[in-house]
Amino acid sequence: MAVTRPVLVALRALGLGDLLTAVPALRALRRAHPRHLITLAAPSSLRPLLPLIGAVDDLLHTTGTGPVPVERADVAVNLHGMGPQSTTALRRVHPGLLLSHAHPALPEVEGPQWRADLHEVRRWCAMLDWYGIATDPGDLALDLRVERRDATAIVHPGAASPARRWPPRRYAELAAELNADGLRVLITGSVAERVLARQVADLAGLPGDRVLAGRTGLGELAVLVARARLVVSGDTGIAHLAVAMDTPSVMICGPISPALWGPPPGRDRHVALWAGRTGDPHAARPDQGLLDIGVRQVAAAAQDVLATVGHARRTDEVRT
Repeated sequence: MAVTRPVLVALRALGLGDLLTAVPALRALRRAHPRHLITLAAPSSLRPLLPLIGAVDDLLHTTGTGPVPVERADVAVNLHGMGPQSTTALRRVHPGLLLSHAHPALPEVEGPQWRADLHEVRRWCAMLDWYGIATDPGDLALDLRVERRDATAIVHPGAASPARRWPPRRYAELAAELNADGLRVLITGSVAERVLARQVADLAGLPGDRVLAGRTGLGELAVLVARARLVVSGDTGIAHLAVAMDTPSVMICGPISPALWGPPPGRDRHVALWAGRTGDPHAARPDQGLLDIGVRQVAAAAQDVLATVGHARRTDEVRT
């Protein structure tokens, strides 16, 4: 007779960067519940990353706060938000155990208080710590190995909202400079960002075959990032993918502080530039703090991070 595994469902029905910042929490859940069938409730477009995360057995397509397409779960974990909508969506699957933040609208649900000052990675680790589940916030790496990096620089001009998009003309100036330095510059993005990517390539004087926006699936993008020598982007998913692949990167931040969504501290391969201004991340125009960051500043940061990696490589060769 077949043995049915207990089910754990984790709600994180958001984007690429959101999933990657939750990887340490998902792996902690795997260690704490080794016998459970762990199901991630998230957009189906994220499925190619599951083998690289190594903590999730299945994905059920879910967007926003649901509904979560599960009839019943032994354990339900809210990795989506502070509630009450996301917590309520998980309560509807009648879990034997619910892990979530507390919320005033749901006084019967126990949990830690939501802290707006925590980095997104630490937020979900702290929540699980509150429940006695040991976590490692530094456990961000994806399991994708490449033999060597090539002379590629990925420039990613898109972001979810205009407030987080550095101007295309500035990306083009940067791309032209990186290209002149001998790097093969690729312009990435989603299908919806093809026009933006082509604009950047045209302004930079790059040929059309350098525009990969809308031409790569998530799995292919992960391989490109793993092989690249540099990634430059705004505060968006590919910046977190660069961290997960340990690919040198420059993240142009605004209007959200990198203390909340930037690369983890202490990683010299990843530089976050921020003008110190905060604003509405969903605004219809680029944030002024983002505009305060110039091309020269980004280019200098890119050169610095590449020099740091080159020095580390030379040191390793001497030790060998």
